[in-house]
Amino acid sequence: MPGSFRQVIDATTVATLRARGSFKWTAPGPDGFGAAVAEMDFGAAPAILDALASLSDTANFGYLPRYLADELAAACAEFQKRRFGWDVDPAQVHHVPDVIKALEIAITRFSRPGSPVILPTPAYMPFLTVPGFLGREIIQVRMLDRDGSFRFDLEAIEDAFRAGGHLLIFCNPYNPLGRVFTREEMTRLAEVVGRHGGRVFADEIHAPLVYPGLRHVPYASTSDAAAGHALTATSASKAWNLPGLKCAEVILTNEPDRQAWEEMGFFASHGASNPGVVANIAAFRHGEAWLDEVLAYLDDSRHLLADLLGRHLPQLRYRPPEGTYLAWLDCRGLGLGLGDSAADFFTAKARVLLTDGAACGEAGRGHVRLNFATPRPILAEIVSRMAEAVRAT
Repeated sequence: MPGSFRQVIDATTVATLRARGSFKWTAPGPDGFGAAVAEMDFGAAPAILDALASLSDTANFGYLPRYLADELAAACAEFQKRRFGWDVDPAQVHHVPDVIKALEIAITRFSRPGSPVILPTPAYMPFLTVPGFLGREIIQVRMLDRDGSFRFDLEAIEDAFRAGGHLLIFCNPYNPLGRVFTREEMTRLAEVVGRHGGRVFADEIHAPLVYPGLRHVPYASTSDAAAGHALTATSASKAWNLPGLKCAEVILTNEPDRQAWEEMGFFASHGASNPGVVANIAAFRHGEAWLDEVLAYLDDSRHLLADLLGRHLPQLRYRPPEGTYLAWLDCRGLGLGLGDSAADFFTAKARVLLTDGAACGEAGRGHVRLNFATPRPILAEIVSRMAEAVRAT
């Protein structure tokens, strides 16, 4: 099949990626390797390419028509049911340009005016900047590292609510730590939120990217209480690599929120693009076979990365993630006097661009985030460059 996942992988080289011109591969410079930006290097699902070609054939590049918005809502609801067993009424699904816009709306319209935002850390980088732009303080709550797994510090979260926090940002699967939370963990979290009349912004954009043996459970599906205080944001953009097409979905699971959304009117959803909407519809309805191929490849790659690091950089601590294609590397054992930024070291000495852990909050200092959604020969070269830079120091 033209444009199939396997053919794209076989043909992908660093030169091809640089020639494509994405930010991920142009940001490191002409001789650098991109492993920071959360994009995959696997092309696009044929169903998505076909949908975009059809849109181009009709030159349907105007404002989003109602019928496409309705079709997106139905496709998203169908996918939630089929993939995760979550019954969602399409009337609960609303389009937005991206998850960051959804977070902005959650903060400004669905949290107590002026209240701090509660943020488990390390966190996805924009979650540390968006609240400040909106005039909100952030209460950072460090994740606990217990028994070989990262867990919520529920006592500290409770303290954050007591300190005036109202909206908790909950990322599941967790960027950058790769956790996929269990129903039991989410039930305990919902109990804390409920005791304080709080709200939860559930970022589930990585939900389709969960590895064998685990299953994504939507937070709002865990109980009536969770549904009553959650706003869920999702999209096909991470699992099918569509972030530049600008389309995401907000799922509202209680009537007051749905009424509040309707009162916001046109500008709540304005900005989702026709190409993004048709690409999301195609992904949700016709892209799962491609997604399953990608997941199988990523599953092998997350373990390959463990092997490569174990052989070439044993000083780094790494746990293969349960979900996402993002690796969280503890660089504090390198002993290179790197200070807070191992990312700067690897950029300068290895020409490998990684995400600085400090950009993910205080809990991330001394760490880096590495994107392994790339062909395995490129992943091996990235680790080789990093190891050579350490040996040369």
